[in-house]
Amino acid sequence: MKRRTWLIAAALTASAFLAANATSQTFIQSWINQFMQYLNRQTLALPYAPPPDSGQWQSLSATERLASTRSRLLPKLHDELAAKQLKLGQPAFIRIFKESRELELWLKNSTGWQLFRTYPIATFSGTLGPKTREGDMQAPEGFYSVTSKQLNPASSYHLSFNIGYPNAYDLAHQRTGSLIMVHGDTVSIGCFAMTDPLIEEIYLVVEAALKNMSTVPVHCFPFRMTGERLQKEQASPHLDFWQNLRPAHDLFEKERRVPQVTVKNDRYQAR
Repeated sequence: MKRRTWLIAAALTASAFLAANATSQTFIQSWINQFMQYLNRQTLALPYAPPPDSGQWQSLSATERLASTRSRLLPKLHDELAAKQLKLGQPAFIRIFKESRELELWLKNSTGWQLFRTYPIATFSGTLGPKTREGDMQAPEGFYSVTSKQLNPASSYHLSFNIGYPNAYDLAHQRTGSLIMVHGDTVSIGCFAMTDPLIEEIYLVVEAALKNMSTVPVHCFPFRMTGERLQKEQASPHLDFWQNLRPAHDLFEKERRVPQVTVKNDRYQAR
């Protein structure tokens, strides 16, 4: 435990140096990503047979990939869900926190929203702050949604789904970019890479949810939006944007309901 604490402290120190030294960003971000990939591999093991190697996987059709995934994950996935009084096909909701590199997958049963699993994000590119243009290497922040048409079992990154960037807010602010995914593998160019084993479970849960709901919301935050954490960002050029994200974050934290987020006067409105 002490060794892991030291390693995390080293990564956070490098992150601070990254923010203060623009000329060193590429080198340090690469180091942080590789380092966090190592930590992530130590933290979450799922109870399924591993996926085929990359070469074999890429030779499979989309139908064959899904058949392979289902045969290896089911029925153990049903058992994993049942242990938390959940099941496939229930409404799903995803929250992403960039700073802590976490993806939360929530499902809604008869008693309300329940956290099924928190997954370590293997890699995302860029730093804290929103994506603003094509090629800026940033992973987005804001409120997005996945439909069944955005599922991509034929992905070059094992399995993936498009989160729907740019959204109405992004377009109102002339932000550009496309094809921002949650996917497998451990490399990212603006996406959230989850590793191949983890994306398989996430994908199956999202796919099943979309059979009974039109969209799966995906809320992307720079960090957990507490007042204390935001206080540390008073000098950030992103402060106003981050404060605009906070009401939706807090509604779910306090009331355990997924807010309806719209865009009015070029601002997010959560209710």
